[in-house]
Amino acid sequence: MRESVATEADDHATPTTEITTAILSVQGMTCAACSGRVERALRRTLGVEEATVNLATERASVRFWPDAIARADLDQVVRDAGYEVIDIAEKSEAATPDRNDAEKEARECERKALRRRLWLAAGFTLPIVLLDMGAMLVPPVHEALMALLPIQTGRYVFFALASVVQFGPGLRFYRTGWAAVRHGAPDMNTLVALGTSAAYGYSVVATFVPSILPPGANHVYYEASATVITLILLGKYLEALAKGRTSEAIRSLLRLQPDTARVERGGRFVERPTAEVVVGDRVQVRPGERVPVDGTVVEGRSFVDEAMLTGEPVPVEKSEGDEVVGGTVNQAGSFTLRATQVGADTVLQQIIRLVEAAQGSKPAVQALADRVVAVFVPVVLVIAAATFAVWLSVGPDPALTYALVAAVSVLIIACPCAMGLATPTAVMVGTGKAAQHGVLFRRGEALQTLTEVEVVALDKTGTLTEGRPTLTDVAVAPGFEEDEVLRLVAAAEARSEHPIAEALVRAAEERGFAVPTVAGFTAEPGFGVSGTVGGRAVIVGADRFMAQQDLDVGVFEVDAARLADEGKSPLYAAIDGQLAAVLAVADPIKDKTPEAIRALHSLGLRVAMVTGDNEGTARAVATHLGIDDVRAEVLPADKADVVRALQDEHRRVAFVGDGINDAPALAQADVGVAIGTGTDIAIEAADVVLMGGDLNGLVRARSLARATLRTIRQNLFWAFAYNVILIPVAAGVFYPLTGTLLSPVFAAAAMGLSSVFVLGNALRLRRCSPAS
Repeated sequence: MRESVATEADDHATPTTEITTAILSVQGMTCAACSGRVERALRRTLGVEEATVNLATERASVRFWPDAIARADLDQVVRDAGYEVIDIAEKSEAATPDRNDAEKEARECERKALRRRLWLAAGFTLPIVLLDMGAMLVPPVHEALMALLPIQTGRYVFFALASVVQFGPGLRFYRTGWAAVRHGAPDMNTLVALGTSAAYGYSVVATFVPSILPPGANHVYYEASATVITLILLGKYLEALAKGRTSEAIRSLLRLQPDTARVERGGRFVERPTAEVVVGDRVQVRPGERVPVDGTVVEGRSFVDEAMLTGEPVPVEKSEGDEVVGGTVNQAGSFTLRATQVGADTVLQQIIRLVEAAQGSKPAVQALADRVVAVFVPVVLVIAAATFAVWLSVGPDPALTYALVAAVSVLIIACPCAMGLATPTAVMVGTGKAAQHGVLFRRGEALQTLTEVEVVALDKTGTLTEGRPTLTDVAVAPGFEEDEVLRLVAAAEARSEHPIAEALVRAAEERGFAVPTVAGFTAEPGFGVSGTVGGRAVIVGADRFMAQQDLDVGVFEVDAARLADEGKSPLYAAIDGQLAAVLAVADPIKDKTPEAIRALHSLGLRVAMVTGDNEGTARAVATHLGIDDVRAEVLPADKADVVRALQDEHRRVAFVGDGINDAPALAQADVGVAIGTGTDIAIEAADVVLMGGDLNGLVRARSLARATLRTIRQNLFWAFAYNVILIPVAAGVFYPLTGTLLSPVFAAAAMGLSSVFVLGNALRLRRCSPAS
């Protein structure tokens, strides 16, 4: 997405005209401190307007001025921070198979590397555990081993085994941990490196120069350092597997586009890669196949399953002239389409871009976690140092041993991995699940805001109704003929894009009238149109437009009141300065609208309708649907003011609309919800898009948003509670009561389990069935 903006990159640069967004695939981040460091490094870079880093997706979204910094320089900023960037051809917001394949390959390589390190660490750790700790649990075995393997010899063996683990699989913690320290932002790797080094280093001293230790402190902890590294690697491996499953929604969407298409070449249809299809190509779709690209049916008839768009598994009939979308499934018949959108321009790719953008953004609830993580690791280092000092000064003999065990346990157990994964994993799964149900969250922040909405304001035409009005009544004044009035009115409206204008033109054509050309056409949004047809001045519009022209509509007062009571929209026509007729159009209410209104009420929401219709028509529709609040005769430019007024009365407002004139109101609302069958401008201004075109999608959206936010809060509670509770335990505050300290081995296991728990909890959203 690009925005036209004028600014200066620096004091000496000329103004640039575009701000660009780049998506970087960052490798090597292990915790919230890592993603925070990358984010801060990018934000501090000259020319970068905004940067957001997502630990779960392992992506950085960067908005930057190309005149101030080159795209390649952003990669270097990340590398200088101590992380790697996947070098891929496609570096934009669009999701492509190539980019996703590159990222998938990189993640698979990382998983394989983790698996190799895990097996190596486990292979060398297991003998230490069995020979040292395991043998102690069975006294006869312990005595036999002592006879075969003297204590000092055993320590040499443990030293050799632990050294392989410490500087083989464990080397990754030193590399990234040291890089973090160099950049002034110690992270999870720093904690692990410090903790295991302390246990290992203490053991080396006890093995080779025990005389420098205080009496009674000659103990070794090789099993602790090796086991901690092994368990942390196990946790990271399980975490990598789970993180792969959280991004399944994007991969599922990418799989919807077939690899090949039957394209017309030289007068016959041949199989070609979908990537080779260009706009204008004729493409044949056979029964059971997925539509490869967006297009218009030019031959044939069939039923198409559009569940990927709407979330509804009901096939839709398609015939010549109908639009079809790439990724949908052809059912019974066969048809030929002419490609209108291919590659990154297809609806499917737009959906994927919206899902990715939402997955990379942060709900407000994440702000607290970000602030805590920013200072968390330095605070942990201080706590560990204080723990060591306290135990060394007041602990029982051997005080140095107790101090070491407590400090190492604090360092290991305090990893902020779970904090960093709590929100993004839930957002990833929740937005992906929503996309499968025809709901697109364009911004992740809308997940939280939608759950806080108290009022839903609805545009009428195209939202509550089909958006295809039809002419129902024509009443003419004395001296005018109905057919002639309709012919002139249709001519005046022919150049208007309003749905009511289309209804009038369609009615004239259905009666067989030849619609003449209008001259001097002008349109006033919210009022009406005027022009000259065959030398006659024609004005068509609402009663307020007639009043503006000093025309009294009182002669049609009874007719207008009756039409409004029937839920029809009356409008007036004046010819040559005389009021000629009152016409009425009716826009059928969508079949699912009443059900959706009832569902919104059941959620405790107040429903308001905002429309340009006159008061009588609006209230008739509202009464039929059970709508709580009616704002009628609202001009397009004033819709945003109505939303603002509702916000003054209530805390949070969602606005649902589909037209160009709804864009300001969508932007003003706390949550803008666009009907996916509406205009691109409305969709761009919205936070949520309902691809199905009916309001039940809003009910599904709120249900999924509540489930996602509930999961985020559970995850954050677990992540914070884990550290709040277990850091004091690791520090030994309960030692006076229990007489035992938490082993670093159990601290490592608990740390790994916390991340796996958070990921597992987020994955439960995949089984969520939204209400509709």
